[in-house]
Amino acid sequence: MPDVGTLQVSLVSNRGKRPITDAAVEISSAGEPDKILEILKTDVSGQTEVIELETPPLEYSMEPGLNQPYSEYNLKITAPGFEPVEVSGSQMLSGQLALQNLSLEPTITEMASYEVLAIGPHTLYGDYPPKIAESEVKDIQATGEVVLSRVVIPEYVIVHDGAVSDNTAKNYYVLYKDYIKNVASCEIYSTWPKETLKANILAIMSFTLNRVYTEWYRSHCSFMVGKCGSAGIFFLLLFAF
Repeated sequence: MPDVGTLQVSLVSNRGKRPITDAAVEISSAGEPDKILEILKTDVSGQTEVIELETPPLEYSMEPGLNQPYSEYNLKITAPGFEPVEVSGSQMLSGQLALQNLSLEPTITEMASYEVLAIGPHTLYGDYPPKIAESEVKDIQATGEVVLSRVVIPEYVIVHDGAVSDNTAKNYYVLYKDYIKNVASCEIYSTWPKETLKANILAIMSFTLNRVYTEWYRSHCSFMVGKCGSAGIFFLLLFAF
């Protein structure tokens, strides 16, 4: 028998963040997208029930190997008064609860097509180019390279969806805690031992706060956006998931 993981979908409106009730969520395997496995409905809290779905064995995610350690599912989401969305490649690990949280846009046209959100392979399994090289030490005399007087925890991180030099890529406001969770989900497997997860997440937080504290990327932009919640200073933090 295959291993199983669990999945729950949560939907809110992009306007006001209110829960979306009575939305339909069609679930299919990425390998057989036309075969519907489950159809779920959201409740008054905008959440579906938690369901079980097949996954590869737990052992696949515990050490590097050729076998893909997670299964992939597609989610087609429709809700009255909102634009439809399709999530392609939602990843499921053995014994883990996958939470798929989405904000839907109110309907603009009656003939709306699905917005497709494609999730790429996990960084521990996919084949990605190496990180863009950066100087280990910045020239502190350069314009905009200002070290803050103290370490601050930002309320939001602005994610630049592309290379630092790509001015056409979009910027997204992401809550700091959500940013850390998203990066952790991309870089480590939730099946790992608790202490291993804690060590990796602390490293991610340390790296992120270093970039905020030293205003590492400020010289790459002509404007400053975002605001640290309690410090009252502005910063631009450019990262790609």
